[in-house]
Amino acid sequence: MIAHYQQWRVSPHKPRIPASPSWKPRSVHFPLHPFASSHCLLVAMESNSDDHQSPPLATATSPPPATAASPPPATSAPDQQPPLSKRAQKKLLKQQRFEAKKAEKKAQLKEHKQREAERKRREWAERLAGMSEEEKLKLIEERKSVRRERMEKRSEEKGKKIERLTRAKESGQNFIIDLEFSDLMTSNELHSLVQQIMYCYAVNGRCASPAHLWLAGYQGEMQNLLEKTPGYDKWLIEKESRPYIEAFEDQKEDLVYLTADSVNVLDELDPKKLYIIGGLVDRNRWKGITMKKAEEQGIQTAKLPIGNYLKMSSSQVLTVNQVVEILLKFLELRDWKASFFEVIPQRKRCGADSEDVDDEAEGEDNAPEEGDDHQDMKRQCIEGVCNINS
Repeated sequence: MIAHYQQWRVSPHKPRIPASPSWKPRSVHFPLHPFASSHCLLVAMESNSDDHQSPPLATATSPPPATAASPPPATSAPDQQPPLSKRAQKKLLKQQRFEAKKAEKKAQLKEHKQREAERKRREWAERLAGMSEEEKLKLIEERKSVRRERMEKRSEEKGKKIERLTRAKESGQNFIIDLEFSDLMTSNELHSLVQQIMYCYAVNGRCASPAHLWLAGYQGEMQNLLEKTPGYDKWLIEKESRPYIEAFEDQKEDLVYLTADSVNVLDELDPKKLYIIGGLVDRNRWKGITMKKAEEQGIQTAKLPIGNYLKMSSSQVLTVNQVVEILLKFLELRDWKASFFEVIPQRKRCGADSEDVDDEAEGEDNAPEEGDDHQDMKRQCIEGVCNINS
């Protein structure tokens, strides 16, 4: 049996049906189309004879006829981005302000360097203007001699540094920076970690007894950022693309993860141990992640004895470069207390347990803030890496 459908324009009171005896009503009164000009009735008729079949004018799946008053069909816009929330807008605005301020500072620094270079050239020209030819030649020769001495001294320092780092590679204390947390950090945090690694290498190269530094999990975005660092290709540092648990599989019992969440206090540095430092800048988003990782891998953990010598204003979590510098100071001085007070900035210290430390703090009341000096020294060390390796 074949069902046929036909649409008729009818009056609102009485439906109009064809007078053929072979057609019978099957269903009536479908909902009216909202844009139709008059009432419509969809009547389905069935035929009992094959001789009186009539082709359908409209099928059930056919869309209603379009009229002049019909609006165009709504189209989806998959490329259209949803509006940002207020929090996201504030974050975006803050980032834009930061970038603008950073660009402004960079332009000011460049302009300052240009002014200083121009001033020095002008002073040099004025100084030469009031001299005779013989005095000019003598002054120029003295200046060249000073420059040669400075270059020779720099070359000598570079040779000594290479010698110290080569000796540390053979018999020095091993410190491993774990770079397996790259996927948990933002772009700014990755750049911050690169700066900390640069400072670690600079401080280690200046030490009389440096350590042997490792970069484990060296791949991906961290590798790309580090390779863009000036002079990085000349660094005397071990770069291991594999995770440390695979690279030191035969020395697993000697691996010690340094984490503030450990219950074990580090009293002494064992030359046979390999101490791991988590390369993570997370602004306290991933608390306890290094401890959890070490427990899952079944390796030893330890924390620095900070609480035995001073009180921190916040948590005992330090940056990568601060941990490395504290360990290097301890290798040199064999004194945890002196190492902490030389590295940890004053702004991070809340107080001290001993009276002699309080006396030291009183003597520093009139001194400039240690954080500023620490930042200046950090900047000089990072610049020193570029200068020595260039």
